[in-house]
Amino acid sequence: MANLQRLYGTGRLANTGYLSILPVDQGIEHSAGASFAKNPLYFDPENIVKLAIEGGCNAVASTFGVLGAVARKYAHHIPFLVKVNHNELLTYPNVAREIMFGSIEEAYDMGAAAIGATIYFGGEDASHEIVQVAEAFYHAHQLGMATVLWCYLRNDAFKKDKDYHLSADLTGQANHLGVTIEADIIKQKLPENNGGYKALNSGGSSYGKLDERIYSELTTDHPIDLCRYQVINCYMGRSGLINSGGASGTHDFQEAVKTAVINKRAGGSGMISGRKAFQRPMKEGVDLLRAIQDVYLCPEVTIA
Repeated sequence: MANLQRLYGTGRLANTGYLSILPVDQGIEHSAGASFAKNPLYFDPENIVKLAIEGGCNAVASTFGVLGAVARKYAHHIPFLVKVNHNELLTYPNVAREIMFGSIEEAYDMGAAAIGATIYFGGEDASHEIVQVAEAFYHAHQLGMATVLWCYLRNDAFKKDKDYHLSADLTGQANHLGVTIEADIIKQKLPENNGGYKALNSGGSSYGKLDERIYSELTTDHPIDLCRYQVINCYMGRSGLINSGGASGTHDFQEAVKTAVINKRAGGSGMISGRKAFQRPMKEGVDLLRAIQDVYLCPEVTIA
């Protein structure tokens, strides 16, 4: 697929087999004020695209509005990844439900190389979202665009003694569902624990299916092995796994580089980091994106 090749063939990581993507859809997902108050420069869509280009990214991922506003000027300079569904935060009380914000034809007409979508696996609307996104991905593939799935878990019951939204076994199964609807690339949070199925099957409850070899043979407690289990569930890496960078904080550079090392050593395909990059001055954001890319360009960092 030409547009998938274009994603892998752009930026500092061009033709390495790895991806560095800047995602800025938080204006809807987390509210514009909460996302951009730290750096109001990025209320302007053009600066989002400029950050991705200056940062050497393979692609820029954002909303119909952001990318549509600058498509004529920039769509031929860097691959556009249009996020087609979102969870908006104005409904009261807030709900966790992804809704479509535009059509696949709109993304195609603005010259997008790919579309992205989120499914909240485990959520009350998951069945509807799976069907809707599967249809969108089929249509995008017909038009020659690549597909990227934000493959997230969302259910309050997944919070027990730990937050099992970040468990390797549950996120791994979410990945497996994602590649089943033909996502070319899976975006997933880096796992921080394991045993979600066990925790949800305690106290006489029955949830899902598990095999003890998931924990005794296919994974250990090491971060690289936990991430590797996510890769395994992406059809043994046939669909690339990119891990998200997470929220910005006090140790962004160290955390971003650590995530990149874990992803690369686990057999992953790259990183998609947004808030750590755009919630700081542009030069620092560029430096952070390049620090991530340097991990994938470093021959000494190899698959474990």
